[in-house]
Amino acid sequence: MQLQVARIGKPHGIRGEVTVQVLTDAPGDRFVPGTEFVVEPASAGPLTVNSARWNKDILLLGFDEIRTRNEAETLRGAKLFIETEELDEDDDEGWYEHELVGLEARIGPRVVGKVTALNTMPVQDLLMVTTPEGKEILVPFVEQIVPEVNVDGGFILLTPPDGLFELNAEEQAAASEPEEKA
Repeated sequence: MQLQVARIGKPHGIRGEVTVQVLTDAPGDRFVPGTEFVVEPASAGPLTVNSARWNKDILLLGFDEIRTRNEAETLRGAKLFIETEELDEDDDEGWYEHELVGLEARIGPRVVGKVTALNTMPVQDLLMVTTPEGKEILVPFVEQIVPEVNVDGGFILLTPPDGLFELNAEEQAAASEPEEKA
């Protein structure tokens, strides 16, 4: 099984280093020199780490296969995966993105959308829920708002604060109004 551990950002410097969005709880274990990653798109990899260092709160990685800034630029947006057999199915501390994407989002018995992404943020994670109308709603992934995640049942239960879905819908409608008038 493959587990996504990072998404590559912009190049850093002239020697082929890149910034990465870390998607793992154990970056010190995952990003060590010699680690080989499966890359999506496949044409960009595999990649082998030769350096890993922190610049403030940003992880910078260097790869054996990438030596210049121009080569690093071609990696922007690529996803890094590791091969793993050791996913702990009894881990109640969290979920991986691949477990959540595709689950129905419900408020009580009513289906309000599908989970389309998990955005890992420094303070709290956000679930991206896409409504049947195609609107994207960001839902804080905290126990008070998402009290139940039922992967086997194919759904998450939401108890959003009043207006969460309506507020997001109004903001998207306001953002699209100038386009309609033009």
